Amino acid sequence: MTVSPGAHAHYNRRRDTGDRYHAALRNLFNRMLGQLHHCLTNHQKFDEAIAFSPSAPLAAAA
Repeated sequence: MTVSPGAHAHYNRRRDTGDRYHAALRNLFNRMLGQLHHCLTNHQKFDEAIAFSPSAPLAAAA
């Protein structure tokens, strides 16, 4: 997480919205696992700019 600015920003967003450490880390892991699945099924290389692009606020998704 310290090497990836996108992953670190996602983790910090989760923490800022009220998630505790383990919940934010679990959410980040689930997101990265989903991205891995997408890359493997579509035969694409991982691109952090696409994977962690700025999205809508988390409150809007709920």
